[in-house]
Amino acid sequence: MNKTIKEQIIERSNGRFVSVCFVKKDGTERVINGRLGVTKHLAGGVSTLDPEKYITIFDNRARGYRAINRSTILWVKLDGKMYS
Repeated sequence: MNKTIKEQIIERSNGRFVSVCFVKKDGTERVINGRLGVTKHLAGGVSTLDPEKYITIFDNRARGYRAINRSTILWVKLDGKMYS
């Protein structure tokens, strides 16, 4: 599967905060400000999500893990630069 530039930017954020706007399952848009690689809040379970379809990110505001559907990403903001 070819990853889009937006997906690559998220995955290469190296623990830095990244903002992602995507379309939720119900059709509404959502913006998450979070980080990849956060393990502090893991409960020991194993993710059942397909990593080819979803990116798991720790949502800083909600203090929990969220799944982003790769195909519905609208824009990504990292280090003050917007990618759409």
